[in-house]
Amino acid sequence: MANDIPSILHHVSVGTDDLERASAFYDSVMPHLGANRMMSFPFAVACGKQFPEFWIGKPLGQGNATAGNGTHVCFIAPSREAVDAFHAAGLEAGGMDEGAPGPRPDYGPGYYGAFLRDPDGHKIEAAVVPGAS
Repeated sequence: MANDIPSILHHVSVGTDDLERASAFYDSVMPHLGANRMMSFPFAVACGKQFPEFWIGKPLGQGNATAGNGTHVCFIAPSREAVDAFHAAGLEAGGMDEGAPGPRPDYGPGYYGAFLRDPDGHKIEAAVVPGAS
């Protein structure tokens, strides 16, 4: 039954003009969140924990990929240490810092997160669910 599914999202996709570079970046950061590459195609790669919920791929119609202005994807991290490792791995893999790991009291009590831009400019975040860790 639909109410038994723990998320409202089926998947999220972001575009890239360099699938090899983008795949290497996400192969570096996803394991820190308990996720990994689940599917690979010549045009896309999918990551997830139990199903392919985050996709990186070439845009349909073969146009140039662009990052959405005001768009970002936040991944749930199992711990503050995982947020820290996600951020460090992302920087090492060519990402850009958009907010070092740390508490974000303006986002709510117990919120701890870190922000990066992936090599294509997409803003991504890893955060601990308040009260979970």
